[in-house]
Order: sequence, then structure tokens, then C-alpha cells
Amino acid sequence: MKVLHLDTNHPLLIQQFNELGFENHEDYTSSKEAVEKKIHEYDGIVLRSRFPIDKQFLDAATNLKFIGRVGAGLENIDLKYAKEKNVFLASAPEGNRNAVGEHAMGMLLSLLNKMHKAHREVRKGIWDREGNRGTELEGKTVGIIGYGNMGKAFAQKLMGFNVKEVICYDIVGGVGDDNARQVGILEFQQHSDVVSLHVPETASTVGMIDTEFINAFQKPFWLLNTARGKCVKTDDLVDALKNEKILGAGLDVLEYEKKSFEDWFTRKPKSFKYLRKAKNVLMTPHVAGWTVESKEKLAQTIVDKIKAEFC
Repeated sequence: MKVLHLDTNHPLLIQQFNELGFENHEDYTSSKEAVEKKIHEYDGIVLRSRFPIDKQFLDAATNLKFIGRVGAGLENIDLKYAKEKNVFLASAPEGNRNAVGEHAMGMLLSLLNKMHKAHREVRKGIWDREGNRGTELEGKTVGIIGYGNMGKAFAQKLMGFNVKEVICYDIVGGVGDDNARQVGILEFQQHSDVVSLHVPETASTVGMIDTEFINAFQKPFWLLNTARGKCVKTDDLVDALKNEKILGAGLDVLEYEKKSFEDWFTRKPKSFKYLRKAKNVLMTPHVAGWTVESKEKLAQTIVDKIKAEFC
């Protein structure tokens, strides 16, 4: 097997591929067009989200047998066409599920207790106890949209907080477990005090959190998004924050992100400027699944899946 690595990852990935007898090549800088000219030489590629693996790329990859996506989502890959060409797809949602669950938990506690706001104020010499009075998670109903690896990990973290209930909504039936009761969307919108997104980016999830969706909730709620930025319409989120339909938001991903994790935003509209200044908004730079431990777990998961399929 001759493998091309298009993004840097944990060194164990190349090390263990070497041990399997694979020939590893690294190219972290060439353009998509330049890679397409040589991709026919390779049996496998490993990447995160550097550029899309589309029909044109797959047609050029005449010997491609596998794609290793070191991460959870596969939206940067033409899945249907890859499967038509019998290319094995390996992603690693198991590798950073715990990291995402912990990050979502940390964001929620910080928002409820105004920790990020209080921290900034104390650094400025402001000692405002009443203005930073928090809200307890105990007794709240937490709703999770998308109950796969990430959603289940977050639900597990909630078990020690004496919440009233954890409910989940998913287009796939029968995914509920001991940590979350699966419900329909109407019951979800009736009871949730907290809403946490854990869905992939698909045609049905892009823009799903909009004004109509938000206004269907029976009470104001806290919103967490550690999934994909395009799932939330930022302008509608800002309107909901202003009219207090959403009490606060923890955002690890934003609608304006470029596809590559290393790039910043292509534009900074008014809605983003509002989020930057809002005291009830906490933002992080797409790092929910980006821990020291998950870097190793992600790489190991890819190795294990490729090894099981081809060795």
C-alpha cells in the first residue's frame, strides 16, 4: 500500500502504517490540483479537512482503495461517488467523542454560571457578585439533537448533575438509551431548557436552527453547538439572543468558518460582531474534539479500521 498523508496527524499513524508495510508519503502544502496530478500513484490517502475529495479528485485517483478521515464528519468527501468506486471510507468519531462531550459540558457550566463574563470583569478590576449570579443545571431538561457518538458522550457527562431529564431527538429511531430518552420534535421543543447540537453537516441539517425552529420552543433555552457551524443561522441566532428566546449560546463552530481548521473566517458580518461582544455568548475556535488525548485516539482509530479492512 502506498499512502499519501495530506494533513499532519499524530505520529503513531505513520509509524504503525510503516509497521504494516505501507509506504508513506507526506504532502501538506500542495494545492488540490497538484495533488490530483499524482494521486493515481496512491492506494490510500489520509486527511482531515484540507480540501474536498470530490468527483474530479476521485476520478483522478484511479488506484485509490481507502480514505482515512482523521475526524468525525465526512461532509468534505463525496461519499456516494466514493462508494460507487469501491473506496473504503474510515472516519473516527469514536476518537474524539469524549473530548466533545467534556467540551460541551464545560461550555454549559460556564454559560450557566457566567464564568467567562466574570473572568473578564475580574481581570479588569470589576468585582460584581450580583451581576454574575449563576443558574443551576440541577432540575433542568437537557435536549440533545443528534444522538450518535458525540450526543451519547455528552449525555453520559450529564448523569452526575441531577438534571430533571435528558431527552434526544434523532432522525434514526431507536437510538435512545439509559442516559437519554428519545422523543419526537414536538415534545423536544416543549420541554428542553438546554439544546445541544451533535449532528453532521448534511442537506437536512444546514440551517436547521433558524427563527421558525427557535420560536417553536415553549420556553427560552440555552444553545450549545459543537457540531457544525452551518447548522445554525447566525442572523436568526442573534435575533433570538436579543429577544431572549435563547438565553445564551456556547459556540465551538461558526457559520463563517472555512472548511480547513487552520483558516479563520472569510467574512465578518454584523451578526458575528454581535456574538463577539455579547456577554451571554461563549465561543471557542473549533476545538471541542481537539485535545491531546483525542489526537492520539483519532489516529489510532484510523489505523485500526484500515488494518481490519486490508490486513
